[in-house]
Amino acid sequence: MMKSAHAGGETRLRPRGSNHVGMRQFNERVVLQAIRLHGSLPKAEIARLTHLTPQTVQIIIARLEADDLVRKLAPVRGKVGQPSVPMALNPDGAFSIGIKIGRRSMDMLLVDFVGQVRERLALAYDFPDPDTLFDEIDARLDKLATALPARLRERLHGVGIAAPLSLGGWHEVLGIAPEKAAKWRDVDIRERVAAMTELPVGLVKDTAAACVAELVAGRGRSIRSFLYVFVDTFIGGGLVLDSHLRSGLHGNAGAIGSMPLGRVTQGMAPAREQLLGVASLFNLEALYREQGLDAGAVADGRALQAPWLEFTERWLAEAASAVALTVNAAACLLDLEGVIVDGSFSAALRDRLLAALVPALDRHSWEGVERPAVLAGTIGSDARAIGGALLPLYDNFAPDRDLFLKLDA
Repeated sequence: MMKSAHAGGETRLRPRGSNHVGMRQFNERVVLQAIRLHGSLPKAEIARLTHLTPQTVQIIIARLEADDLVRKLAPVRGKVGQPSVPMALNPDGAFSIGIKIGRRSMDMLLVDFVGQVRERLALAYDFPDPDTLFDEIDARLDKLATALPARLRERLHGVGIAAPLSLGGWHEVLGIAPEKAAKWRDVDIRERVAAMTELPVGLVKDTAAACVAELVAGRGRSIRSFLYVFVDTFIGGGLVLDSHLRSGLHGNAGAIGSMPLGRVTQGMAPAREQLLGVASLFNLEALYREQGLDAGAVADGRALQAPWLEFTERWLAEAASAVALTVNAAACLLDLEGVIVDGSFSAALRDRLLAALVPALDRHSWEGVERPAVLAGTIGSDARAIGGALLPLYDNFAPDRDLFLKLDA
């Protein structure tokens, strides 16, 4: 069982139910949420966590078993009295499809009720072209749906898409021709995918989706307020306060890529440098290309091997310094419990970035502000697609749909 980054008190998400008449569906969802967040639980513990009566929990569990949404595990013996029987989510109880559309690649996942990836399809490119990308998505949707046995296909509940809010943005930084980037200006991604399927389709910002995956299935279950940092082609992030994803007025809360790195005084030229211009993976790719090295090494173990290592270490020093400034500023403003760092790179490179962050954070003043714990993310490069896949599962089975704040509105 994971512990909070701060000692003392139970800080895990605690869904509460109601014993009033007319709350049947809500209470069923509360019970499912309690099991999802805390793992397999006996009925007595479910009643304690949800504040439902034992009788109500007994009835709800019977219904959920009949619907194949939960299953009994082996009895736990060795204690006084009758052995307790833990109840767990049934992985085959429900399924969804997650689509991550990125600036370098697309991933499509078939995800089961416990968030495990059953099937994966990927497509790499230099930059996505809407004229061809949606045909690729259409073909892969059929493949993922038919990957399920026929008896389980009716349990496919929807499609969730994770994509940048502006796929054509920062095209000059990436060296993308303006006409290629402009193709995305009037594209409604959700609408285009919805035309391919009878399933419900939702859309969420890619880094927000990754943050949701960590919130629901990773360290976020034990940390109530955290800044989420996801290092990708462009570095980005998400913000969780009091166990809820916060989007802000324009959906940009936690959009740390735009964090300024310089101070401007009167008479100076406008500051242009942003976090994404220093700490993104495209910066590391550029270093490799300048040396005639394969830029694809950013995503695998070669990044920490010769001849790539020398340039990786140069990037790590610059990225850690820039991220540390962002963490310091965010902690002053938000009083964070933790900062979770993940990305579309190897776990080894993520850990090297975390190690470089420690001395970088030491160089900042923490007087008058609590320094947050800096922790490794647990989901990895699949976080965005898994977060997208959680959209339809939460829409159908969670009591608190505003976790996602309807970022596709």
